[in-house]
Amino acid sequence: MSFKKYIKAVGTGPKGNRDLSIDETADAVEQILLNKVTPAQIGAFLIGWRTKLESNDELKGCIKALRKFMKFQKVEDSMELGYSFDGRCDNPFLFPLFGKILEEFYAKNSDVRRLNLVISGDFLQPAKNGLTTKEIFANIDASQYLHFFDRVEYLKELSDMTPLRHELGLRTAFNTVEKLLNPSLSEYGVTTAFHKPYVQKYLDIFAEYFKEIVVVKASEGSPEVFKDGKYWKMKNGIIVEESFSLKDYGIVYDKEYENISLEESLNIVRNADENILKLAKFNVALYLLFSNRVASLDEAWQRLN
Repeated sequence: MSFKKYIKAVGTGPKGNRDLSIDETADAVEQILLNKVTPAQIGAFLIGWRTKLESNDELKGCIKALRKFMKFQKVEDSMELGYSFDGRCDNPFLFPLFGKILEEFYAKNSDVRRLNLVISGDFLQPAKNGLTTKEIFANIDASQYLHFFDRVEYLKELSDMTPLRHELGLRTAFNTVEKLLNPSLSEYGVTTAFHKPYVQKYLDIFAEYFKEIVVVKASEGSPEVFKDGKYWKMKNGIIVEESFSLKDYGIVYDKEYENISLEESLNIVRNADENILKLAKFNVALYLLFSNRVASLDEAWQRLN
């Protein structure tokens, strides 16, 4: 279909807009990735599409097109942690501690099936201006339990759109779908939603690419927990909600930073105090639960300690 028809479908206004089908959206996104349309047309489409609000079928079509261009490399026994690509400002990244925590865990718990954690990243995407997983991985030691996928390598066509997306300076549909595209073909996925309507959306649009997905309530588009919260998963066609409280596990954390720097974030995990270590362990406990390695959060915490 002519790309102008796609722009008209999403950018005419409330009375004239219509949702695209899965195949129409896939075609539109494929034309964008192949540079068959002009930057002006791409900008018009992405802004109109965002303003209209993307339907679940449209997001599924977007994922379908993106995965057509991806290079996959399977990581056995793994869970993908779906971090946002638009940066972190208020807290350090905890994942540099996860590898060592898992090494110590499996030295004592060989009966538990191995869990590898997969994180994807790229150059900073709009609309915030914070730290990226890519910057952190470039400055930490490798771990056998922690795997990084650089989007420049597994989905260059979308990575190459970074300058245009910064020109727009707005969140687009790509912000919604890019963090859980599963280049590692992981069985399990976990991402975050702060607003409940997105829980259903994420569980729906990513369902066919994972054995199971969990959505955890956390801040800054990251599946790392710093406060009391809850998580959701689909069970027998019903969304089940569970809550957790950090103080139940002896964790007290109330720090928040303003535009945390790379140096600050790295120093916090390199010189981790007791509270940061407990917080990192708690997150690993959640991942062990989400990937069905343990029967309960309490069991995970007890085994980790």
